[in-house]
Amino acid sequence: MNSWLFVPGHRPDRFAKAAASGAHEIIVDLEDAVSPEHKDSARSEVVRWLAHGGTAWVRVNAAGTPWHHHDLGALRDSPGLRGVVLPKAQGPATVRRVQRELPGTRILALIETAVGLQDAPSVAACTAVTGLAFGSIDFALDIGADESDETLLFARSALVVAARAAGLPPPIDGVTVETRDIEAVRAAAVRSRRLGFGGKLCIHPAQVDPVNHAFSPEPAEIDWARSVLTAATAQSGPFTVDGRMVDEPVLAKARRILQARH
Repeated sequence: MNSWLFVPGHRPDRFAKAAASGAHEIIVDLEDAVSPEHKDSARSEVVRWLAHGGTAWVRVNAAGTPWHHHDLGALRDSPGLRGVVLPKAQGPATVRRVQRELPGTRILALIETAVGLQDAPSVAACTAVTGLAFGSIDFALDIGADESDETLLFARSALVVAARAAGLPPPIDGVTVETRDIEAVRAAAVRSRRLGFGGKLCIHPAQVDPVNHAFSPEPAEIDWARSVLTAATAQSGPFTVDGRMVDEPVLAKARRILQARH
């Protein structure tokens, strides 16, 4: 799924709008988007919405905060809960806590710290974890770095490798804070796709379309994939198309491109 749109948990008036935004997944946020004095009321609003036809992932508050246990308990038996987004995922213990409270619930583990990145392989190996996501802003803050592409390239690549090694889908990249600069969102999403990510977190409905577009193959890519697979039907073993060698990994790439079309 390419676009994952956050919506603040204390703004039930925005839930339906987010659901109609074209995002592949909705994340109702009980953590960063909600101030401490609104945590309890936001939790109640989210649980009420999930009980009356709403469907979404929910980002709970991190383990160790006063609200984490209450969030998990309130979400138990919520019919519209698609899964839990677990912030500050650090080691299997944080995952097991969610598993105990919400057995059978899918977990998107949000890697946001240096410890979390080191523990990403063990977190990804947990059976309840169905995906990894990168909390780039918090990660940069944790290591005392800026958020530039070059600075965080190593972390993004490590996350892509950890997800692949665990047999998970490609991870979801972090947010772009510019909500009005659509070109910045598109460029960031294109970079994410090139690095091997499978989607991107969004913080505004206006970011959804450029993210979806960036993760869709361009017409030239589709044409290339079709030409390669067409040529393969008359070939045995490695061959060339337009002067470039084609072997099984290249064929696999061509199939993946065609499968990724929306």
